[in-house]
Amino acid sequence: MIRTVLSNEQWERIAPLLPGKEGDPGRSGENNRMFVEGVLWIVRTGAPWRDLPPCFGSWFAVWKRFRRWALKGVFENRHGTGAKGGLTTKRSAIRAAG
Repeated sequence: MIRTVLSNEQWERIAPLLPGKEGDPGRSGENNRMFVEGVLWIVRTGAPWRDLPPCFGSWFAVWKRFRRWALKGVFENRHGTGAKGGLTTKRSAIRAAG
């Protein structure tokens, strides 16, 4: 059994932001959580898609869905870089002097 990355609380926070949930137009996503966990497994391990464990589904189906979401900008629209406040780090004194 593969250990999941997301806690139930984390999943509950991101699930409403993902496409394919009930009520969205088109076909609903089959087990969005396992799909996201599969993508996180790939990112965490650095393994090729073909090495995705079968518990996440067919590697090709997961890759195809990942590609569709990437082309639609799903991942870009869900990150936190748009938060207010901008950068909080300051340039180091050495860099500022150089």
